[in-house]
Amino acid sequence: MLFTDLGFSPATLPALLKALSDNGYSAPTEIQSAAIPAILQGRDVIGSAQTGSGKTAAFCLPLLEQVMLAQPQSVSPRRIHALILVPTRELAAQVGAAIDGFAKHLAKRVKVAVVFGGVSINPQMINLRGGADILVATPGRLLDLIEHNAVSISKVNCVVLDEADRLLDLGFGEELGRVLQLLPAKRQSLFFSATFAPAIEKLAQSMLSNPLRIEIAALAATEPDITQRAIAVDASRRTQLLRHLVQTEKWSRVLVFVATKHAAEMIADKLRKYAIEAEPFHGELSQGKRNQVLMDFKAKTVQVVVATDVAARGIDINQLPVVVNYDLPRSATDYTHRIGRTGRAGESGMAVSFVSGSTQAHFKLIEKRQRLSVALEEIVGFEPIETAVVNAVDPLSVGGIKGKRPSKKDKLRAAAAEE
Repeated sequence: MLFTDLGFSPATLPALLKALSDNGYSAPTEIQSAAIPAILQGRDVIGSAQTGSGKTAAFCLPLLEQVMLAQPQSVSPRRIHALILVPTRELAAQVGAAIDGFAKHLAKRVKVAVVFGGVSINPQMINLRGGADILVATPGRLLDLIEHNAVSISKVNCVVLDEADRLLDLGFGEELGRVLQLLPAKRQSLFFSATFAPAIEKLAQSMLSNPLRIEIAALAATEPDITQRAIAVDASRRTQLLRHLVQTEKWSRVLVFVATKHAAEMIADKLRKYAIEAEPFHGELSQGKRNQVLMDFKAKTVQVVVATDVAARGIDINQLPVVVNYDLPRSATDYTHRIGRTGRAGESGMAVSFVSGSTQAHFKLIEKRQRLSVALEEIVGFEPIETAVVNAVDPLSVGGIKGKRPSKKDKLRAAAAEE
């Protein structure tokens, strides 16, 4: 199938095709082929496809078509045609940039506004004067802007939940509910994500009207080329092992996932002491600092970024060779999104998970849920001495291994033991 077969109007098709060519698209992906015609027809859609499958273009392109064909509105200057809700600042910026890229050859300017917390609200309020064709927002900052009377969503024609499951997982449930109550009853609704948790399925049933459900299974030919490794190591020696691997395996860039901002700061600091350019990345950093870390990482002036799960969605680093699960993710879903930061756009990548005695059961559950079988290897000089903890409780169902999560004091002792 070609983009010319998806139902775009002759008025917008040439400009969109030129933008698609600029972005390296020669033909639509499977999710795009299935979703775009339905969205152009005005249907509600719930779409699930693997990370890197082209979901963003699947809803951005039809939205641009809708904006270009919409009749000029002389009503409220705060009017928004389409609202895209996202869970993180980085994803908001990425989606906004993608829309701008797809819209650059269109005959008339499409105003895209991107708003998120962590930065001053005043410039965002000024930018929203006169409304916007497409607004990309995190729920909290959107509510702030609504309370400041800077924007109205009462006449939104289409709402998109991008990374829908993560919106609830990150604790946006209450804010999301408030936003949805402010939307018009008659609207088009689109849900997109790589995975869908039960809470999102319930929300979709209440929000969407006779939706087209699209589930694109990962095929061997389309799965990212990611080599997955699991390394047995005592928890107290993970930082040393990380440093050893970075240096001996000559990793040019690596994204390391940890559970807490404290761990991100501590590990980055320890790596810098060994002349490894490393930076922490977590939600309590200023937006300016987060932007700078990503710019430096993309420019390869930073070799290692140690991040909490704020980086698991929406961060697209070209040719990122390695992802490390220093702390295992709390769920199999998060495992998918973490390792999906590597092996993108046809590149190969590697995902390494550190597995200690106390987390072996947790990793086995991740393997089971992901239908994986990853051999547990040992690195000479880092052979573990901890014994595996056997626990019958499904750790993935409760967000961790019951009774085995370290206390704050345990974490501080472990931190002090690491060099």
